[in-house]
Amino acid sequence: MKVLIDSDVILDVFLKRTPFFSSSATIISYGERNKISLCTTPLIISNVYYLLRKNFEHKKIIENLQILLEFTDILTMGKPAVILALNSEFSDFEDALENYTAENSGDVDFIITRNIKDYKNSKLKVLSPDKFIELINNNA
Repeated sequence: MKVLIDSDVILDVFLKRTPFFSSSATIISYGERNKISLCTTPLIISNVYYLLRKNFEHKKIIENLQILLEFTDILTMGKPAVILALNSEFSDFEDALENYTAENSGDVDFIITRNIKDYKNSKLKVLSPDKFIELINNNA
């Protein structure tokens, strides 16, 4: 099972944001233990880096992102995803880019985000970390 993790999931873990940390950390640990296959996009990594700069030094951010990328794939974001995003009904362009990058990859099963409402036009299954964990536990 392959899931795209949105920036909020990564930030929840890096910033230890309560009450979201536990669920997001569980998702990341599933990927680290190969229970699921994690992926993200270059845009998500860029946004995470930018937002973490407010709290951490460059070197620490890079170290943490490198650890994450040891077990997380980066999807290719190309022109087709950009064109689809530009012409989509998504209210958030960034989310549209992420969605169409995931859809175009052909092998992403879920998008995991706390921002579900912005993905209402997605063809993929979009779940919060809590709901995804619930799904995994019910299917175990």
